[in-house]
Amino acid sequence: MALQDKYAELVQAAHAHGVANFSVAEQNGVLHVSGTAANTATYDALWALYAKIDPDMASGDLMMNIDIKADAGGQLKVTTDASNLNIRNTPSTEGEVVGKAAHGETVTLVEKTDDSWWKVRTADGEEGYAFAQYLSPM
Repeated sequence: MALQDKYAELVQAAHAHGVANFSVAEQNGVLHVSGTAANTATYDALWALYAKIDPDMASGDLMMNIDIKADAGGQLKVTTDASNLNIRNTPSTEGEVVGKAAHGETVTLVEKTDDSWWKVRTADGEEGYAFAQYLSPM
């Protein structure tokens, strides 16, 4: 089965959700998919589809680089299930917790460090790194 056929549902979903700058390219037996999702829900939906098509993401035939639109200075909503979001001194779970942001709280984006960790500032002025999966642009 061709990779574009295998991941057709994912590609169609990205188009349906309006992923900006969306691109698909096949190289050396790997399908490269990239773009910018407008929100965390779209990002999560695409990763869930990937997991459905390739459980445990074990085949190694897809490289998905979907970013979430967020601009420095923009407001982000904490989207944890119910708990506080840890704010750390380094972009890692090994980093010391220097603050917390409550579920539903609004924080300010300082910089997108990488796809997983964003530097944020809380309303109390605490600044540090938070796991981007739990932040949604407003």
